[in-house]
Amino acid sequence: MNRFRVWAVCLSIAAGSVTALLGAKGDPAKGKEVFEQCAVCHNADSDEKKMGPGLKGLFKRGKLNDGKAANEANIRARIDEGGNGMPGYKDVLDDQQKDDLIAYLKTL
Repeated sequence: MNRFRVWAVCLSIAAGSVTALLGAKGDPAKGKEVFEQCAVCHNADSDEKKMGPGLKGLFKRGKLNDGKAANEANIRARIDEGGNGMPGYKDVLDDQQKDDLIAYLKTL
């Protein structure tokens, strides 16, 4: 293996490790664009209910309205499956869009 390939492999491993350590799967700026679809029913700048609950501080709440933990897995499941009047977005948003949306929700 030449030096360039060794360097490229090391750089790739290091970049992947940093991303994994930081848990950075999505892009909040792109997630804000995805959220425009959600803004019809959800407030991003308050926890006040619109048609659905306001999402400001969602990840800091500890629990969702259904009593489940406010964590990435449960929020992704709610996005995918919907519930309580919210449609499911499993077949509407791809995995990257969901990663971006969740990254954005973490900033609220």
